[in-house]
Amino acid sequence: MRSLLIIPALNEAGAIGGVVRAIPIGLVDRVVVVDNGSTDGTAEAARLSGAEVVAQPRRGYGYACYAGVQATDDADIVAFMDGDGSFDPTELPRVLTPLRQGQADLVLGSRTLGAQGGQAVLPHARFGNWLTTALMQSLYGVRVTDLGPMRAIRRDLLLRLDMREMMYGWPTEMMVKAARAQARIVEVPVSYRARVAGESKVSGTLRGSLRAGYQILRTTFRYAL
Repeated sequence: MRSLLIIPALNEAGAIGGVVRAIPIGLVDRVVVVDNGSTDGTAEAARLSGAEVVAQPRRGYGYACYAGVQATDDADIVAFMDGDGSFDPTELPRVLTPLRQGQADLVLGSRTLGAQGGQAVLPHARFGNWLTTALMQSLYGVRVTDLGPMRAIRRDLLLRLDMREMMYGWPTEMMVKAARAQARIVEVPVSYRARVAGESKVSGTLRGSLRAGYQILRTTFRYAL
């Protein structure tokens, strides 16, 4: 099964090189970094580290992820991971294996089930994560512990989900639509640590946290109707 790893990145020049170089050789067929309008040399750092780079100047996490999906049509599995160094790329096999063995359609890397370093997940983000996963269980009957961005999905399923949330609601939309499609959703533990460099676009500011929280909760309720 051919696999593609997509790393959406916005101003992650200080971390992206190390993230790409830490991906185990031969683990995936292609590594695509989607530069989401960076102004700090993220794209060049990614290229120098060996990744393919796709430009998506329209800001938005979902726009970046979707641009990566469109970059190839020869993958059976599409994986996603942040480019800030908060995840350990050597743990990607945990996320990919259930798909490769035919045991899952969507695999979520759970930070809740894994090891967390220090204040990697801030209290307000932890509460929002708990609230949303509780709502997912109530509304969709899917038992999950995290909305974590390290994940992998069958590409054919992803295309059938007809993703529409192009900002922070993208990961949530993927989960709730997969649940409605009765896809097999599996969680695996992954470790999580503080970002290597730069500032979080979500939990790093009050405005970012409020915007993301609103979009995530709106998406959670929207597809329950």
